[in-house]
Amino acid sequence: MAGRAWKFGDDIDTDAIIPGRYLVINDPGELASHLFEGIREEMAVQVRPGDFVVAGENFGCGSSREHAPLALKGAGVAAIVAKSFARIFFRNAINIGLPLFVCSETDRIRDGDPLEIDMDRGVIHNLSNDEYYKTTPLPDFLKEIVEAGGLVEYTRRTVAKVLA
Repeated sequence: MAGRAWKFGDDIDTDAIIPGRYLVINDPGELASHLFEGIREEMAVQVRPGDFVVAGENFGCGSSREHAPLALKGAGVAAIVAKSFARIFFRNAINIGLPLFVCSETDRIRDGDPLEIDMDRGVIHNLSNDEYYKTTPLPDFLKEIVEAGGLVEYTRRTVAKVLA
């Protein structure tokens, strides 16, 4: 995976990712047009497929809405790198096939830095300063869910194998 970093701080809640007034929308592409509205409005129009969100502690805290990871995925965000994640956000993101990486060194990543992430090795390469950061790799079963595109497709494939 390769893209640029969109940098955020600690305690980015789901209402900051996608404001509550848009919870009536279920289309990820339409949700993406309101991504970070009110705190970083340029992201919704400037984010490119493959970009990464990089944050501090407790990313995705707040309500349990699935709309937040859906909006990020709809915008083409390839993955989220943070020091830690709210548990329900972490699970919602995995369930829709959006990879997450826990990395203690996100302070070393600047807004706009070009990054490469090797999901299998659990390594982030910051191309702007040629630094490498370790991540906590996803367990194999969660990686399989992400690689399938989410829990629904993973379940379809698993059931199809059993019935074959």
